[in-house]
Amino acid sequence: MLECRQLVRIYREGPQEVTVLDQLEMTVSAGERVAVVGSSGSGKTTLLNLLGGLDRPTAGEIRIAGQTLEGLSESAIGSFRNRHIGFVYQFHHLLAEFTAVENVSMPLIIRGYRRNEAAEKAMALLERVGVGERGRHKPGELSGGERQRVAIARALVTDPSLVLMDEPTGNLDQTTAGSILALMDDVAARSRSAFVVVTHDRRIAAHQDRILTLDHGRLASEA
Repeated sequence: MLECRQLVRIYREGPQEVTVLDQLEMTVSAGERVAVVGSSGSGKTTLLNLLGGLDRPTAGEIRIAGQTLEGLSESAIGSFRNRHIGFVYQFHHLLAEFTAVENVSMPLIIRGYRRNEAAEKAMALLERVGVGERGRHKPGELSGGERQRVAIARALVTDPSLVLMDEPTGNLDQTTAGSILALMDDVAARSRSAFVVVTHDRRIAAHQDRILTLDHGRLASEA
C-alpha cells in the first residue's frame, strides 16, 4: 500500500544544507499499522508531510496504492490525497464554524458528493466512532476526546488507502487517550487501510503491528 525508496529531504538554512531524511526505505502493507518513533527533531513530521503529499522529497520515490507521487501537479496531488489519504493530527484542526457532521462531510463534498449523501455517510461514521449524538454540535461544544473522534471520522470518511496520524493522543489526558487507542484498534480491525502513526506514546506504539525508529534520517525496526 505504501512504498518509500531512497527518500531524501534536504533543507537549506542559509548557506548550510540540513539532511533530515537520508536514503530512507519504508514499506507498509494494506491493513498494517506501523508506529514511527524517534527523538524530537528527528524528522517524523517531515516524513508524514512527504507521505501526505504536503511536501516534496529532494530525491527518492513515494508510491501509495500503486501511484507514484513524483511528477504529479499540486492539483493532481490534492485530488489523490482526497481519495487515498486521511490525516489525524495532535490538534484536531476541525473548522470551528461547522458542526461535527459538516466537518466530516467536507472531504466528500470536495469530491463531488451531494450534501445530503455526504451528511448521511458522515453521520454513520460518527456513530461508528461513538459520537453520533454530537453530530450537530460545533467543535467548541465538544470535549477534547470527542473532537479527536470527529477528526478520526473525518480522516476515514473517504475510505482512504493510507491513514497518517501525527501524535493523535498527544493533546489528551491519559484516560481519554486510552479510549482513542481502543477506537484506533477497532477501526484498524474493520479496515484495510494502512496506518502510519507518529507518536511519543509508547502505549500507542506498542499497539501497532510494527515499531520503526527514525534516527539519522533512516528507519530501523525495533526488536
